[in-house]
Parts: sequence; C-alpha cells; structure tokens
Amino acid sequence: MLGASCVLGFAPFYFYPASLLSLIGLFYFWQQNYTPKQAAISGFIYGLGLFTAGIYWIYISLHDFGNMPSSMACLATFLLSAFMALFPALVGALSVKISKSNPLRLLIAIPIFWALADWTRSWIFTGFPWLTIGYSQVPNSPLAGYIPIFGVYGVSMLATLTASLIAYWMIQKPASVIWQRNILGLLILIWIAGGLLKKVEWTTATSEPISVALLQGNISQELKWAPEIAEHTLNQYLQMAEASQAQLIIMPETALPVLFSELPAELSIRLQRHAAQNNGAILVGLIERENGSYFNSMLNIGSTTPEVYRKSHLVPFGEFIPLKAALGWIYRDWLNMPLSDLSRGSIHQQAMSIAGEKIAINICYEDVFGEEIIRQLPQATLLVNASNDAWYGDSVAASQHMQFSQARALETGRTVLRATNTGATAMIDPHGEVLAHAPHFTKMTLNVLAQGYSGSTPYVRFGNWLFLAISFIGILAICLPNFLASRPKTK
Repeated sequence: MLGASCVLGFAPFYFYPASLLSLIGLFYFWQQNYTPKQAAISGFIYGLGLFTAGIYWIYISLHDFGNMPSSMACLATFLLSAFMALFPALVGALSVKISKSNPLRLLIAIPIFWALADWTRSWIFTGFPWLTIGYSQVPNSPLAGYIPIFGVYGVSMLATLTASLIAYWMIQKPASVIWQRNILGLLILIWIAGGLLKKVEWTTATSEPISVALLQGNISQELKWAPEIAEHTLNQYLQMAEASQAQLIIMPETALPVLFSELPAELSIRLQRHAAQNNGAILVGLIERENGSYFNSMLNIGSTTPEVYRKSHLVPFGEFIPLKAALGWIYRDWLNMPLSDLSRGSIHQQAMSIAGEKIAINICYEDVFGEEIIRQLPQATLLVNASNDAWYGDSVAASQHMQFSQARALETGRTVLRATNTGATAMIDPHGEVLAHAPHFTKMTLNVLAQGYSGSTPYVRFGNWLFLAISFIGILAICLPNFLASRPKTK
C-alpha cells in the first residue's frame, strides 16, 4: 500500500505530499536497525506497489492495441514492474550496508542512492525513468523551484532527503533540543529556499508571442493505421489546418498515416500554400523512408525546403526490437505493433526557424529525458512535443507524460507546446504551469499565444552534472569514515 499510495503525487492527481508521506513510511522501516536483506525485501515490495499501480497502462498497450494474449500481457507488465522494483530494493540494501548501523550516515545515504537509482533508470537499457520521484513534486511543491538548477533528479534527492529527515526524527526522538532544532531548521531551509527559487525568472521573453494552433485529431488507435480510413484522416487534418490562421500549426506524432514519399501532391501543395498565407509554418507528423530506413519524423511543410526532425530516442519494443535475432519471435507470435522497427535520427539536430522563433522539436517519449532536450538549447526559444498516447487508452499515462513536459519547461525556462492525437494537448509556461489544455478524446484545435524565451537556466548549462557532483561528494562523505576506520593502525 505504501508504494501504491506514492502514485498520488504524480499526474493526474498532483498531490505531492502523498509521495513524501509514502517515502517517510518506507524510510521509517529502513532506519529501524534493518539488515541489508530486510531493507532489500521491503524496498522491493514498496517498488512493486509503486510500479504496478503507476504503469498498469503497459498492459493496455500490449493487449488492447498490440493484440498480445491477456496472460502474456499481464506477465510482461508484472515483469517490468518487478524489474523496476529492484531499484528501491538495491537502494535499501546498499544504504543500510554502507552506513554500518550509523543512523546519521543512513539518513544521508538513502536520498543519495535513491536519486542515483532514478538517474540510472533513465539510461540503463535505453532508459525508463517513469515515476522518478522528482516528478511527483512538479509543479506545485516548493521543491520544484530547484529543478531549473539541478534537474528532476536533484529534486528526487531533496524529496527523499525530506522524507529521510522526518523518518529519522520520528525514530530517534532526540531528547536534545539542539537536534530537534537542527532537523527542523534544515527542513525549513530546504523548503523555503525552494519556494523562493520558484519566483526566479531564469529566462527572458523574446519578442511578441506568436499564434499557435495545436491540432488534436482524436483518431482511434484501433483505426489509425487502417487503410480504409487513411483518406479520411488526411482530409480531417487538412481541414483542421486550413481552418486555422495561426502562424504555427502543429500536428501530433504520425498524424498523417502515410509515408512522406506517398503524401498526396495536392494535400502537400495546399498545406504549403496555407502556411505561406499565414506567414508561418505547419509541422506535420508522419513516417519518412530513406535508403530503406524508416524514421518517425516531424516535417516543416511550410518552408521552401522542407525541414525535418527525426526521432532519435526510440521506445524499445514499441519502435525498435532490442536483440532482434533473439526476441524477434515476440512480434511474430504474440505482438502486432505497426512501425516497430524504426531507425534513429541524429542526436545533433538543430532547432527550426519559424515565425521569428527557434523551435526545438521532440517526439513523444523523448521529452522524458531532460539531458537530451537541452541539446538544442540555449538556441531554441520554444519547445514542441508531438505525441500519440492513444496507445494507453483512457489511463493516467497521458497525464503522467504531460507532467514530464512540465518538468522540461521548468528545467529549460521555456514554453512547451504539446500536440497529441487524443491528449494531453496543452501549452505549458516556463514555470511548469498548464496555461491551456484540450479535453482528452476530443477532436479540436487548441489556439494559444506562445511566448518565446531566451537565456539559460543552470540546468541548460550543466545538465545533470551538478546533481552528479553533489552525489559524488555525498558518497565520499559516507564512505571516507569507513575507509579510515578499516586502515591498519601504525605504531
């Protein structure tokens, strides 16, 4: 129950105290003279509750839309949750072992190793940082004020430090007034400083806002790639685009269910003409084919020479087949997912110049990785995320995904524009606040005025290195006494 209750801190609930209370409960057990084995078991149980409750929608993707048998989809979802639960298990075991029953070292070890575990999940096996604790504090918690400096993993450390301090205070019940004041003072300092940092304007508005139309076609995932409705889908997005007078019109990921090379000439001409009339551009999501390779792309149809952004961070099993020779049978026998063997775009793509702004594009899952988003900064003045979360049905996945975009807005000090197939289509300001949001599962155009921003937050300059440096210093502080104590004494 403790692990499952942590999910309440994430979207769509946004009740950030729930995640802190949940962690306090876990750390309370860890700090009661647990052995490493006991800490590992309790951490695994906690993690199993957290991930089973938080990523249940993987089953929907595999079974409802991937046509995987129910039993296998359940097993796959459980195995992923169990693998993710190994991380809090490892944090518990390592923290207890390395602290050697010293409660003060354990107090510090827990937040350092937890944050490092969240960071490790962001890159191991191409990365799956879903339910990173730092996101549970976005955007309302005072701790969110640290995100422009240390990124979301730094906030994971501060959130778990908060929980660790409170758990320590509950267990030790220090009779010393000085101890009580120290713990309370540190907590107050952390949270007040975070609240003050939220008021800092890290970036500066550029020129006047530009008009933007975010198209949400609401095409059912079951029908999205059906040949018999392809023409209907093309006409629908053409009509939605031509009905808008916005300078920048953005379609969702793979909005047009055809290859770029097969795009009807008339449709392409009409989109180009309409973009020119609006003195702007239309960003279109579709699949490109080049030299036998397929790319998940966003094209700037309005430019004289079409510019293109190709997705570089692909979803394992969804967009590429890991260990294809060994695991290809899963697709042959159990799973039916279109476009599951795509190629990666370059990691060195540049922002597009549109309507006086520099637009940095990312596609779907890519905005989960803050260290990758900043590659196009500080040149970019606006961030665009094109997604299709229809794969996960009417679940919390789309809202959780939007919370990642809110963190990216905070990390970069930029407005984030999201165009999605069924939700969550939205505009997010540099403080992580959702200024406009289209209802889910509704066909509509969300019209907004988007302000560009220039300048750099500390996170844009340094990425995750500040967080990693603090982690390294913390590990040294914990391990150095153990090392000195283990050295043989000289006469």
